[in-house]
Amino acid sequence: MNNIKDAFKKAGYVMQDQEQGADYIDKAESVILDLKKNNKDFKDFTTTKIRNILAQVSEIYNDVLNDPAEKLSAEIQERVEYLKVRLVYECGREPRVVRPFVEKAGLLDLISNIGDSRQKFIDFSRYMEALVAYHLFHGGKDK
Repeated sequence: MNNIKDAFKKAGYVMQDQEQGADYIDKAESVILDLKKNNKDFKDFTTTKIRNILAQVSEIYNDVLNDPAEKLSAEIQERVEYLKVRLVYECGREPRVVRPFVEKAGLLDLISNIGDSRQKFIDFSRYMEALVAYHLFHGGKDK
């Protein structure tokens, strides 16, 4: 395996972003590389800064995987919408560090477009995982 993209593909994480026509793994790497290059505060961006969001995504993801329904339940849809609130809160707390990440990655728009789609949530979750993986791969801090 030559790079992290190959590792993602081997693990079965292959999804097409329908709106942008780009592979989510490539998009995640592009977001992180752009932030690293163009945001002087990238050095202060750690996965710890968004750990609560990532934990929420993972909890919902596990519940979604255990529910075979094609559409998300009303309760899960509410939890997904709450993710948006948490992201906005974190952007307000860390406007120089978290906000550029959230905006560049398009996370608020992606959450808004999930609706009741199980697949869109799964795709969003995998995209989040890819963002974190590339953040660490390209020298981001874990703490």
